[in-house]
Amino acid sequence: MRNVLTIAGRELRSIFTSPVAYVVMTGFLLLCGWFFFNLIARFNMLVQMYSSYEAMGDTAGRLNLNEFVIAPLLHNMAVVLLIVVPMITMRSFAEEKRLGTYELLLTSPIGTGQIVLGKLLASGTFVGLMIASSGIFGIILSIWGNPEIGVLLAGYAGLLLVGLTFVAIGLFASSLTENQIIASVVGLVITLLLFVIAWPADSAGDILGPVLRHLAVTEHFDQMVRGIVSTSSLVYFFSMIAGWTFLTQRSVESIRWR
Repeated sequence: MRNVLTIAGRELRSIFTSPVAYVVMTGFLLLCGWFFFNLIARFNMLVQMYSSYEAMGDTAGRLNLNEFVIAPLLHNMAVVLLIVVPMITMRSFAEEKRLGTYELLLTSPIGTGQIVLGKLLASGTFVGLMIASSGIFGIILSIWGNPEIGVLLAGYAGLLLVGLTFVAIGLFASSLTENQIIASVVGLVITLLLFVIAWPADSAGDILGPVLRHLAVTEHFDQMVRGIVSTSSLVYFFSMIAGWTFLTQRSVESIRWR
């Protein structure tokens, strides 16, 4: 465990000494803030529009913050993570190869599994900090609105699991090449595929359709955004994280035998 924390600390220092980290975090928060501002403005417009009807009591009950603000905000944040996480993870292994420190790292008395877990912990911590920083939007809604706190927390937990899944995929992509741009593109393609893989599910038949839906990140994330924390969704996310981490470890291990 000490070796994992050592690698994670080294990787975190490397992340925060790079201007990319600050640009990515700033861009993430600016985009999320813009989404939040527009969703709040739209929600206020809908409230004012429905308040002009005589049946306001019957209609306004369906205008809740979770459905009209929090859910679309979290979905938009997941799309932003899809783009920015490959930028964070692209240098994890590719930069080591480019600088020539990769072989030194592999010949140190540290297992490849510990190396991969350390880098996963570091990148996951950075993504977690970004998501936690966006929690200010939830605090604002809690102070001046009346959102369902349980649903809000479930949605943020789902967003964190989505971010960790993207981190695991990005690390795998970075382990394949020494070119950071290629690593970023490969990570983006894989995460984007998991986002859209369920699109043809309705016309894919009774067997393939459910399989495509189960493989899609959006299907499980949407359930958590709605406050449904099911065992199948948790198993899916943890299996994805563990599976891509295992593939990364095998990719790194294969270098020792070349």
